[in-house]
Amino acid sequence: MTIASPPRTSLAAAVGDFAAGLRPEDVPAEVLERARYLVLDAVGLAFASTVYDFPTKARAAFGRLGSGEHPVLGMPDRLAPRDAATLNGVLVHGMDFDDTHIPAVTHVSAAALPAAISAATTAGATTRDLLLAYVLGVEVSARVGLGGAGGFHDVGYHPTAVAGAFGAAVTASRLWGLDARGITAAQGIVGSMSAGLLEFLEDGSWTKRLHPGWAASSGMTAAAFAEQDWRGPAAVYEGRFGLYATHLQGRESDPSAVADGLGERWELMRTAVKPYPICHFIHAFADATLALRAEHGVRAEDVRSIRCAIHPVPGKVVCEPPANKWAPRDEYDAKFSLPYVVATALRRGTFGLAELDDEALHDPATLELTRRVEVVEDTEGAFPRAYSGYVELELTDGTRLTRREQVNRGHDERPLTNADIDAKFAETIGTAADAATADRVRAAVLGLGDDTPAIDFAEACRG
Repeated sequence: MTIASPPRTSLAAAVGDFAAGLRPEDVPAEVLERARYLVLDAVGLAFASTVYDFPTKARAAFGRLGSGEHPVLGMPDRLAPRDAATLNGVLVHGMDFDDTHIPAVTHVSAAALPAAISAATTAGATTRDLLLAYVLGVEVSARVGLGGAGGFHDVGYHPTAVAGAFGAAVTASRLWGLDARGITAAQGIVGSMSAGLLEFLEDGSWTKRLHPGWAASSGMTAAAFAEQDWRGPAAVYEGRFGLYATHLQGRESDPSAVADGLGERWELMRTAVKPYPICHFIHAFADATLALRAEHGVRAEDVRSIRCAIHPVPGKVVCEPPANKWAPRDEYDAKFSLPYVVATALRRGTFGLAELDDEALHDPATLELTRRVEVVEDTEGAFPRAYSGYVELELTDGTRLTRREQVNRGHDERPLTNADIDAKFAETIGTAADAATADRVRAAVLGLGDDTPAIDFAEACRG
C-alpha cells in the first residue's frame, strides 16, 4: 500500500501567510469603501433587531453567564468580549436581512464584524486595524463557503456557522498580533468548533440566529488558544478528516478555493446586500412576482394558480417541510417560505418588515393564495452562482404570465449601490433609533480606517 505524503504547505498555512502579511495599502480603495458600507448595513440591522423579542431573551441568557465592560451594538448592555461578539452576531443576523456571499451561500459580515469589534477593542487597536481584519474575515469566510460548492445545506449544515468560524478565527488572530504560524493554528483549532444545524427549519426555532455569533466567539477562542501555542491540525480543510471530508460526506467540494486568489480576487466585492428581509433564496421570486404585478396590473383575485421553479438544494430550505411553508406559524417560518413570500408580494405589491408582522401572517386572503402556489424543480437556474427564480401566473381567464429572474438583485452582477445601502440603513436603524443616533453611527462607520481607537467606534455604535 502506498501512503501519499502530506502537502508541504497546507491551505491553512497559505491563509496564515497571507493574513499575517496583509497591509491596509495592499487592499484596493474600492474594497475598503465597500467594506464600510457592508458594515453600515450590518450595524443598522443590529439596531433594528433590538425592537424584537429575541435580543431580550439573549441578553437575559448572557446575564446568567456574567457581565463585562464591552459595548454591544444598538443596546446599552456591556458584556465580556466573547459574549458581546455572540450577541452582536445575533443582532446582525437575527432578522435574516444581512449580507450574503452568493456563491458561498454564507452570511459573511455576521461573524466577521462581531469578531473584529471585540478583538480590536481588547487589543487596543485602531479602526484601521479593525477594518483590515474585518476584510480578512469576509475573505476567508467566503472562500471556505465556496469550497463547499453549495453543498453544506444539502447535508444539513448552515454554511454561515461553518465558514464564519474560520473567518472569525483569522480576524481575531490578526488583531491579536499572531504570526503566520499562529493564524494557521487558529484555523486548525476552530475546525473542531465549526458547526451549525439546519434543523431549525423543521419547527421555526431560533438556533440560526445564534450561529454567526457563536462562530465569532469560537473564532476568538481559537485565536486565544493559538496565541498560547496550542496546536491545531494544519490540514484542517483538505485533510482525511478535515472540514470538507467530514462535513460534506463525500459530496462535491473544492478545498483549494480556501486559498485561491487571495490578494488578487476580492470576494468581499461579490457580497450581496439584501433588498428584502427574507431568505436570499427567495429574493428573485419576490422580484419576479412584483414585476408581473406591476407590468400587467395583476390582482390576487385574478390569479387561479401560481407555479414557481427552484433548484432542489435551496428548495429544501424554503419549501420543506411543506406544512410550515404553506402555512407559516410565525415570522421566522415566513422568512423561509417561498409560497408565503410570493403570495404576499402578489397581494400587497411589496415585501418589507411589515409583511412579516402578525396581521400579515394571519391574513386569510394571503393564506388562501399561498395554497394556490405549486413548486417544481428548476432545471435552468444558476444556483449556486446566483439564486434564480421563475414564476408563472395562470389567471382566471386562462392567460399565463411568466417571469424569470436568473440573477437575484444584490448579486455582484446586479449590486445594490452604496447609496442604496445607505437608504436601507436609514430605514432599518430608524425603526429603533432617532435621527441623531443614526447620524452618529453613520459617521462612525464611514470613518472606519483611520487611527481612531476601535473602542471609540464600538461606543459610538451602542444603543
